[in-house]
Amino acid sequence: MTVFYLFRQTLFGLIFLAAGLLTAGAQTALEAALGATSPNPAVVRTDQVKAELLVHAPQGMVPGQPVWLGLQLTHQPEWHTYWKNPGDSGLPTQLQWQLPAGLTAGELAWPAPEKFPLGQLANYGYGGTVLLPVPVQVGPGLAAEPLELRLKASWLACRRECIPQEGEFVLKVPPRGALATHSTAFSAALAAQPREVQSAGSRATVEGQFLNLRLQGLPAAARGNRLEFFAEDAGIIETGAAWTQGWQGDDWTAQLPLAALRSQSPAALTMVLTSAGSAWRLQTPVSGTWPAVAPLPGVSPALAAALEANAQNPQSTAQPANGLGLLAALLGALLGGLLLNLMPCVFPVLAIKMLGFVKTQGRRARVQSGVAYTAGALLSFVALGGLLLALRAAGEQLGWGFQLQNPGVVAALAALFTLIGLNLAGVFEVGHLLPSRLASLEVRHPAADAFLSGVLAVAVASPCTAPFMGASLGLALALPTWQALAVFAALGLGMALPYLAASLAPGVARWMPKPGVWMLRLKQVLAFPMFATVIWLVWVLGQQSGLNGAAALLGLLLLLALLMWTLSLTGRSRSVGVGLSVLACAWGLSWALPLLHALPPAATTSPQAGELWQAWGPERMQELQTQGRPVLVDFTAAWCVTCQFNKKNALQDEGFLADVRARQVVLLRADWTRRDPQVTDALRALGRSGVPVYALYVPGKPTVLLSEILSASELRQALAQL
Repeated sequence: MTVFYLFRQTLFGLIFLAAGLLTAGAQTALEAALGATSPNPAVVRTDQVKAELLVHAPQGMVPGQPVWLGLQLTHQPEWHTYWKNPGDSGLPTQLQWQLPAGLTAGELAWPAPEKFPLGQLANYGYGGTVLLPVPVQVGPGLAAEPLELRLKASWLACRRECIPQEGEFVLKVPPRGALATHSTAFSAALAAQPREVQSAGSRATVEGQFLNLRLQGLPAAARGNRLEFFAEDAGIIETGAAWTQGWQGDDWTAQLPLAALRSQSPAALTMVLTSAGSAWRLQTPVSGTWPAVAPLPGVSPALAAALEANAQNPQSTAQPANGLGLLAALLGALLGGLLLNLMPCVFPVLAIKMLGFVKTQGRRARVQSGVAYTAGALLSFVALGGLLLALRAAGEQLGWGFQLQNPGVVAALAALFTLIGLNLAGVFEVGHLLPSRLASLEVRHPAADAFLSGVLAVAVASPCTAPFMGASLGLALALPTWQALAVFAALGLGMALPYLAASLAPGVARWMPKPGVWMLRLKQVLAFPMFATVIWLVWVLGQQSGLNGAAALLGLLLLLALLMWTLSLTGRSRSVGVGLSVLACAWGLSWALPLLHALPPAATTSPQAGELWQAWGPERMQELQTQGRPVLVDFTAAWCVTCQFNKKNALQDEGFLADVRARQVVLLRADWTRRDPQVTDALRALGRSGVPVYALYVPGKPTVLLSEILSASELRQALAQL
């Protein structure tokens, strides 16, 4: 059996099993990803938030009449989501509409927020139940049949920890007739909108590190009361700091501290004021000279100057690398590709390739096999690189190894390696499952098999970032497209180079052992590295989806093994066994999907007793840097084998941990097992696009990047420089 036909048979099997699940599969997967329990496609439920798509059209979908859509968020106690300016941390709720022709969604009409203090910090957002309304314009020629309204929304639910969540909503409504079921909710949401106030005599003046406000013409309901202030633009005011306010006749005055890490210096300030359930919105020009922006803690003067230059020219694009820089990236990628052959997640596929290489007779056939394998590896790396660059251009936040951040991809790879292992162990033979004409095609096209062997090798190699690869990939993602693709091609060439050399050099080929009975035993032995890879993938999925997700995957693999065993039977028992096992697989898949996509319990940044490593987060980093503490961050992922090696080999070294305690270094772990835009942003800021990455942040000094394969001595030497 060859990898070519295993791919073909696996694909046929997955298509066959998926055919019976098309009706319920998509909704089940969506609900599973979000922890949803409701069958209503207009409602998404998680453990923290119930989200529902609502519509309000009291006169129907008629041009010129009021029509509103809205996302209603009902929070569990102590949980909240965020306003358009989230404050010191957080992300605002995002809405993406897909409406029928004739309907146009307007801007989200944000209700007035509330403040959530957190020590010296503060966030702006909503608790309890909030409706985020959006006005809709109805054009002429609206279809007469029921209208399908679609919304894709994302929000950040926070308590002490924060959980990114998203949902896709579908609501079908008639084009005619009143839709006023939720009139009370929309009336309350519109009543909570800040009322616009025209205040021609108001002014805002920058004086030193403060912004002084004097507002005139505020409504009578506001006068004499203490007001809460919210700036619509983030990064201007120190949201959690103490500030003063008062009334001078009918004028309201306030002195607000400017943010030390201010991100902008606007010519006009838009604000929302609230008091006793009422809210007002106004804009006033800003006079005075804004103070210089303070540098980030731990940022070198050169980097601070570069950041300021970037802020002056935000539209600048990547420039082609000079010849020396590009050559260094190509050499690093070539060397990194060579070292990929030593990574444990690549070994099983390469072992099978070497077994097939031994069986190949004749120099010409070996050369064809080596060239085909090289072509498969090289083109696969270029294709993956092209996909990564395309997603980068579309605004996606992805990095190398991103495919294993999806639990579905992890489960599919586990199924693939289970099939390979069962075949190597002799449970079934693909040649017995295929028509003789197709089976004979295997002999006539060995080059196609070698090509797909290279494809499979790349599929399992990409999560294993070898030494020298991280910097090359980080540079590649910042280069123009043709230069970046050249770096990815160098990676593929480096990984395939040993096999290409063996196929071209007759002396190397002569050292290969002759085919014989030993090959059957070797084939069976190679099943065990396959099963070891499956164990690793199950562990990876357990990190992503928890213990229940790992157990669900094991159950699916058991049913898959049962199906392959029944295919090896003969006669009537084969037909009955295959039918029953297919039904069992279909049932198991529908049952396991929610568990595979479920989120594990959220980690907290609070250290446990006796635990040195804490969970990384931007807020935690900012807090530690403000305190002047040195921080070592381990950017890692469960699917990264190099990361696991470094944890056992260096990060658990007693001498290193003793130095950490002596120098009061804070250890943070940034987990990228599942896609996390914040971790991706932090990696990109370091010029990296994959893990492992080890960064030592020391206040007042440039950030130190350590080697991708760590040693305890290197760690201790870095800490000795503190």
